[in-house]
Amino acid sequence: MPADRRRHRTDLDAAARDRGIDPSVGHRPVDASGPEPGPRVARVPEPHVHDTFSVDGIDTDRRERLLEAVLADRESVSAVSATARNGTVGIHHASSLSRSDLRGTLESLGLVVDAGDAAFETRRASQFASARVAVAVLFGLMVATPYIAVLYPTRVEWLFYDPVTVQYLQSILDSQMATHFFVNLGALSGIAFLVACGPRIRRALAALAAGRVTPDAAFVGGVTALFGYSTLAAFTGFEGTVHYDLVAYAVVAVTLWTHFGVVDPAVDPTENREATVEAASDADEDPIALTDGGR
Repeated sequence: MPADRRRHRTDLDAAARDRGIDPSVGHRPVDASGPEPGPRVARVPEPHVHDTFSVDGIDTDRRERLLEAVLADRESVSAVSATARNGTVGIHHASSLSRSDLRGTLESLGLVVDAGDAAFETRRASQFASARVAVAVLFGLMVATPYIAVLYPTRVEWLFYDPVTVQYLQSILDSQMATHFFVNLGALSGIAFLVACGPRIRRALAALAAGRVTPDAAFVGGVTALFGYSTLAAFTGFEGTVHYDLVAYAVVAVTLWTHFGVVDPAVDPTENREATVEAASDADEDPIALTDGGR
């Protein structure tokens, strides 16, 4: 997370100083004669309610802690949780304190607050994205392990075990036990594909229904074809190589790239394109007059 170079210059810093909160650490100074500071424990009274806001402006760890301290110092607020990664702020407060009041407080601290249920949608999308990463990685490992232990040695004999061990592994694959072996691999790779790439599959189907071929459609079609080819090779008389491992590797690679790469996992790329088109059309409709020499 980037360092905060705006200390003592923002509305959030000013609000912290007004409340006696140290802007450099994000909490009140502790009296030397008092007890040793320990982990902060928030006690939320039962009548208190919870509101979540989607905000823009929490871009460092320091500002995250500072915002929590400033909001928690307000009367009728029992607990605050700010998350810079998701851009959300959760506040437990008394029912006498309205959501509009909290929104006004956030805006007075120099934060841009989204309207409606955007906060809930953003946090839920981020949670689902993290769950898809977990499914892809865990199921990918469960597919890769038997391939590394059993299948790869029979395909590249000189690289792994001695000929006797390779012959024993090949006898296992030639027996009826191989059916159960490939059933597990097919189920694991198929579930990983459907769960981890669920949004991508839906976008691909929507694009194909509209008569468009997109990168999502190409990826989904390629993985589906590879999965079908491997299923035929595993359970029919079709002579071929079972590549459930490549299905799992593709799912893991695309899921990790989507989550940690250039694509925001909490945002649907199709929505970004539609918003860009709308913004461009609005710009065309409203020409801007240049004055003062075009500056």
